[in-house]
Amino acid sequence: MADSGALEVGVGRAVITPKKNMWMSGYASRDKPSDGKVHDLFAKALAIKDSDGNISVLLGSDVIGLPREMSQQIGKTLEEKHGIPRERLMLTASHTHSGPAFRDNLRTMYKMDDGQWALVEEYTRELPNQLVNAIEQAVANLEPCKLYWGIGEAGFAKNRRKYTLGGVTNDYNPIGPVDHDVPVLKAVRPDGSIKALAFGYACHNTTLSFYKFNGDYAGFAQEYLEADIEGVTALYSAGCGGDQNPLPRRSVELAMKYGRELADAVRAVADDEMTEVKGPIQTLYREIDLPLSEPPTRDELVKQTQSDNRYIRARAEALLPKFDEKGGLDTTYPYPIQIWDFASGQRITALGGEVVVDYSILLKHHFGAENQWVIGYANDVMAYIPSLRVLKEGGYEGKDSMVYYGMYGPWDPRIESMIIGTVHDMSGKELNEKP
Repeated sequence: MADSGALEVGVGRAVITPKKNMWMSGYASRDKPSDGKVHDLFAKALAIKDSDGNISVLLGSDVIGLPREMSQQIGKTLEEKHGIPRERLMLTASHTHSGPAFRDNLRTMYKMDDGQWALVEEYTRELPNQLVNAIEQAVANLEPCKLYWGIGEAGFAKNRRKYTLGGVTNDYNPIGPVDHDVPVLKAVRPDGSIKALAFGYACHNTTLSFYKFNGDYAGFAQEYLEADIEGVTALYSAGCGGDQNPLPRRSVELAMKYGRELADAVRAVADDEMTEVKGPIQTLYREIDLPLSEPPTRDELVKQTQSDNRYIRARAEALLPKFDEKGGLDTTYPYPIQIWDFASGQRITALGGEVVVDYSILLKHHFGAENQWVIGYANDVMAYIPSLRVLKEGGYEGKDSMVYYGMYGPWDPRIESMIIGTVHDMSGKELNEKP
């Protein structure tokens, strides 16, 4: 009798390092284009076909975050060409701060000339085709495999929201919440060799801040795993690390050290006894109207265009045409939430934006930690997504960061209950119901 839980797994990759030196993403302090690379940036795809014939694809990419328009474009292409519906396409990023800038992500952060903007536009047009190519390789590469699940641990992520008498500052908080889990999916070929290792961690990829393209610690971790294990594809997806930094930082040696620690954590899980994952895979994708606070008036926007703060000025200049076109500003944002449930009980939950660690902790509390992988920066990175606690505390993740994304803010305090409540609703459970 055929195994109803049997799976096929395929992998694919594309080098996505810009061919020309261009503006990098992640830091407002950068004032010139890139100057070479430490190593290549990659997009890697893991395709899983279950016994029902459904193909689900996890994409990892060494970029700051995929904007909504690009994700929609990729989703439309994959559905039209391969019949893969949007809910079965999980588009994630490493959130490296040493990758290229995009047209529709953190636009008000950059101060570059027309020539550099042209390179950004060119790269933004080319990248979707490269990502689709990696996914198509994975679909063409499907073969019977066993899939296994496990959770490891790495300790270099530190909470960066330090409490002071003057408010929250960006510095190490030894009593702040962290999530040191390292979730691992291992695909094993019929001959016993490891075909793929997909893994994650809840921490910013901000060890490095100079002008050479690289994947930061996550790039090194993938590089080490692929060097250590013949024939393996290593794929990383960032977790809910919006308020987490690798500390200390700012040297290639530290990025390599953290990459080795993470790779060793993945190897420890992969070399140990893991739980077999069975299909079919039930997938859900939903966008909810996440509310913002009271928007500025037109007069307030006009006043902001005269601000001495160039980021406030740039945001106002970008919002004014939208205000005039619609007679006001949007008061909500279409926020993506995605769930993959395996028949054997494991779950991957993917949330959009720069999600703070509270969401990972809450979802693990509500649905169990051993069988859940919570991914952030998925399908769209539009802003930081603070918890209610972080909103009340303020600081960078709670309020100040909105300007760099070209959004007014902060978010409405209801967003935590709406996001967590939607995950419960998608799970068919009331918010106060035990799983």
